[in-house]
Amino acid sequence: EATLDLAERRRIRSAIRELQRQELERDEEALASKRFRPEHGSHRQDDKENWPQSQHLKEEQQAALAALSQQLETITSVEELTKLLRAAGEYEERKVIRAAIRKLRAEEIEGEALFSCSGVAT
Repeated sequence: EATLDLAERRRIRSAIRELQRQELERDEEALASKRFRPEHGSHRQDDKENWPQSQHLKEEQQAALAALSQQLETITSVEELTKLLRAAGEYEERKVIRAAIRKLRAEEIEGEALFSCSGVAT
């Protein structure tokens, strides 16, 4: 609503500025509390409490990766390994699959080099 009283307009503008300032302060406080949360002490406590569980998960992950590695040794197709790589969800799985692809490609290159050397000798 429009008002003709200049003093009332000033009070309204002043109240609006004050509300905006308070809102800005609340936003800054919320941001600061997210940035500078004392995570270190509580995080250490969580680690101590969850250590057996996290250790168990690590062992399970290592066993799964070992099984995956054995499975990958039987695969001789880069295309098949690439499909597995695209389907893999975990970083560690992708890492193992990439290593298998590199190994397979190196074996292919080595085989080609041996073939070309034996071809020259005959």
